Amino acid sequence: MDSKLRPARGATVNRTSDRFHLPAREADGDWLDARASVDGDAPKLRTIVTVEKPRTIITRNQSPDIAFDRSINPYRGCEHGCIYCFARPTHAYLDLSPGLDFETKLFAKPDGPVLLRKELMKPGYVVGPIAMGTNTDPYQPIESEWRIMRQCVEILSETGHPLMITTKSDRIVRDMDLLAPMAARGLVGVMISVISLDPKIAMTLEPRAPRPARRIAAIRALSDAGIPVTVSISPIIPAITDHEMEHILQAAAEAGALNASYIPVRLPFEVAPLFRAWLDAHFPDRAGKVMTIIRDMRGGRDNDPNFHSRMKSEGPWADLLRTRFQIACRKYGLRKREWMKLRTDLFVPPEGDQMRLL
Repeated sequence: MDSKLRPARGATVNRTSDRFHLPAREADGDWLDARASVDGDAPKLRTIVTVEKPRTIITRNQSPDIAFDRSINPYRGCEHGCIYCFARPTHAYLDLSPGLDFETKLFAKPDGPVLLRKELMKPGYVVGPIAMGTNTDPYQPIESEWRIMRQCVEILSETGHPLMITTKSDRIVRDMDLLAPMAARGLVGVMISVISLDPKIAMTLEPRAPRPARRIAAIRALSDAGIPVTVSISPIIPAITDHEMEHILQAAAEAGALNASYIPVRLPFEVAPLFRAWLDAHFPDRAGKVMTIIRDMRGGRDNDPNFHSRMKSEGPWADLLRTRFQIACRKYGLRKREWMKLRTDLFVPPEGDQMRLL
């Protein structure tokens, strides 16, 4: 096995960033400590979860590129290990590596449900859809133990608060007892991410995410329960996953998805060198071609960070992807919408220690 590759992990390197004027270094730990004393493959990296105690749980944004103004992230870091994840650079804020640290050194916010209840009780709170899963996946493996997402959904269901969920995990099916009644009231929309139907490619790109067949099965289960589902084929990676676009949309539509969306791969900050290293390790025969096409779609750069254009792309390759997507959506009856309109008129603030008089 290539010494750069870690079993069931996405990144091939674990360097910290000097973007915040800290000296760049290569994080050590179990792997590097053991290399001098063991023969053969290094031991598996352990997943470590640290409790984080934020003061608030709802994050606000004013981005013109996304369809929500508030979100909740129960976890920091993500064990799914998707090499392309645009959230990886957030670990640099903690002087941890956006590489393997992002996948193995996770942070959980068990006070999140309590903070959520308090924030929804504030007199000046104005209701609007809360997005979950827009940064790191709320149904990543550690959710099975911590159940922070489940507790947040319980509060939003209790208060009639609209919710948008993005995930690539079939663990969401566990919460259908909450989501189905919310969907019947027009309070929830779910987006399932499927970027490849090939188990080998998916395992390389998203090593600890559920395999594609399980995600398609989750779309079917959610749809059968009356929960509206959008399939996201984001990100599309040229010369690696783009040839699967029509097949994914067909499989999702046949499973009951109503809408579809896509974004060409984005490589912000530390994601670009991580992605390049991953290409060199897994696809050395086409690494140059992949990066050439990405730069062609991003104005000659690895990434376009600008509002209004960062989620889109330009040039012949971008036009071809856009045309193929539109034709496939029409063919399979999918609407090009990220989210359906959710109701905001059913919200009732949660009760505090003292019950309401009326």
